Amino acid sequence: MNVLSALLQNNPVFSTLGEGDRKLMIQQAKRHTYSKDETIILYGDVWSYIFLVKEGTVEALKESSDGRSLHVGCFGKGEIFWGLSFFHEDAPMPVTLQAREKSVLYLWTKDSALPIILRNGQVSWEISRLMADRMQHASDLVEGLAFHPVAGRLARLLLDHFETAGDASISRYLTLDEMATRIGSTREMVCRALYSFSDKKLIEVTRTEFVLTNYAGLAQLSKRV
Repeated sequence: MNVLSALLQNNPVFSTLGEGDRKLMIQQAKRHTYSKDETIILYGDVWSYIFLVKEGTVEALKESSDGRSLHVGCFGKGEIFWGLSFFHEDAPMPVTLQAREKSVLYLWTKDSALPIILRNGQVSWEISRLMADRMQHASDLVEGLAFHPVAGRLARLLLDHFETAGDASISRYLTLDEMATRIGSTREMVCRALYSFSDKKLIEVTRTEFVLTNYAGLAQLSKRV
């Protein structure tokens, strides 16, 4: 089976397409490869595309006037995202999109994809459901930034990574700057919080990894408001 056809069939938004429209989507797709850390589109630019990730990971970053970045979303294999001007003409991008690793995307222009979406009501419904899910994610992100201190947000980030790894130790593959971007802080604050966790025997910090030594303590800190 064609790789793109399989991705479309497995994606909740496009899985309901009939064979004819799925073939049309495949014919109209433009395949692009991006290097690690390559910018796909900048915040403020007009970009009227919808994309589906074939390989790699795309990160969405919100940038401040003083040069700081906040990680607001990540899209992996089989997921879709779109420029705001796909739905609102000439609307600028609210985020910068960047490839976190070598990534391959299938892209469709508004002119090619919109007619297919409009004649498939279930696709429109699934896009609405996806938008609702992402609005909830954005709401949770804002709530965390507004009501949780830096230490609590960092504790939650670490716990998420420990739980994903299913292990009491995780490699330090994220830099201090990248961790700061994930929690909306600065590398200095992240560094200070990490060594505070270490002093409290919540984690051990080495040059290559973090080791979880007190799950309950770190979990309690992650819920602090």
